[in-house]
Amino acid sequence: MDSKRRTLMLASGGAVASAFLGLERLWAANATGGLAAMDFGALRTDPGGILDLPAGFSYRVIARAGDEMSDGLLVPGMADGMAAFADPSGHVRLVCNHELDPGRTGQSGGPFGKSHHRFEAIHRERAYDAGGAEPACGGTTTLLYNPRSGVTERQWLSLTGTERNCAGGPTPWGSWLSCEESTAVVDDRHAKDHGYVFEVPSSVDELVAAVPLKAMGRFNHEAAAVAPRSGVVYLSEDRPDGLLYRFVPAQRGQLAAGGRLQALALQDRHGADTRNWSSSPHPFPAGVTHAAYWIDLDDVTSPDDSLRQRGHADGAALFARGEGLWWGNDALYFACTSGGARQAGQVFRYRPSPHEGTSRERQAPGHIELFVESNDPHALANCDNLTVAPWGDLLLCEDTDGHCGLVGVRPDGSLYRFADNPYNGSELAGACFAPDGQTLFVNQQATGLTLAISGPFPGH
Repeated sequence: MDSKRRTLMLASGGAVASAFLGLERLWAANATGGLAAMDFGALRTDPGGILDLPAGFSYRVIARAGDEMSDGLLVPGMADGMAAFADPSGHVRLVCNHELDPGRTGQSGGPFGKSHHRFEAIHRERAYDAGGAEPACGGTTTLLYNPRSGVTERQWLSLTGTERNCAGGPTPWGSWLSCEESTAVVDDRHAKDHGYVFEVPSSVDELVAAVPLKAMGRFNHEAAAVAPRSGVVYLSEDRPDGLLYRFVPAQRGQLAAGGRLQALALQDRHGADTRNWSSSPHPFPAGVTHAAYWIDLDDVTSPDDSLRQRGHADGAALFARGEGLWWGNDALYFACTSGGARQAGQVFRYRPSPHEGTSRERQAPGHIELFVESNDPHALANCDNLTVAPWGDLLLCEDTDGHCGLVGVRPDGSLYRFADNPYNGSELAGACFAPDGQTLFVNQQATGLTLAISGPFPGH
């Protein structure tokens, strides 16, 4: 790892408000020295053959692809990004993406069963795309988890008719933004174009009407993160030559009311290449901050999927497969899965302007820096989803060949393995904490399992 990585400076009040009610006090305690850096120790072999964890930690399987849900549909496969929200009962509502193409059936498939015979049980008009011969099977499920009993009490389909819902992000007003990693167009399998963001309120107990937020752009979306104070939404793009986008809403918290879509650029480098590949014209060292500005984009529904090329031509910076995004500690963290000289992954940090999204931000611009670049795939390989832990560390989900795990990044930049899956090669996805910080949820995608991990987390 690069020895020049700068220390993560923790600050109180950096929580995503609705998704992490209660975590503010833990971040604040860490910022004032209330929580020390944690060494979880060596991982223990799991006799169940699912996930290795440090001593004192255990998991429960709380959802399994193919099982019947409360609404009579099946738990879809390919669980990916997710977030946890507080329920007034003290339970946790977990909204989870499912990265599915049309036509998925079977245990690792969609919610409608073989021949999609259960599709007729839903309100068809609430599906975004009922498809051609087969419905689009991507979307989200929501489950109600009882942390006291460790039992999932209900689970239901909450968004459907979308495609390859990979990641997304929670909002401060209590919803989940589900992002399509697709730019499919109308053909014999699709009745509508895809590549949009959809909003799913966490409080709704049934399938919501799928409304594409077209002003947020049509591209190969990956994740979303909202800055609580400004309401600005940041968006990543899973392309080798992707951009980092932001959406400045016309009305804070009312994303369907429209707004401006922009791409990040660096004041000191027109069209900067941050990837550090051998083909990159200039090195992009870790620990060096760069003043940013944002380029307005037009024709954001982009029928030809050209947003990134047009943005880069205007000066926007390139990123290597932007994936996980998470807001915490008054900053945005995002992962680039294939960035770095070894193409083993990078993590960037963006600190916004105090006037983010307004005409005054040029006076005090936001700044971006490369925080982590992996030069050792054994230590960190191809980080994907990520979250900010209650004690201030980052937790990164690996998506690579071989063993995939959860890798922690301490405030000093050092790494540790919190979990490992040496059993089936499945990536881990969707890591997020319950609002009280006492349960960590994660998906084991290929096996169709959602796990709830408990143990001696800092501040427990």
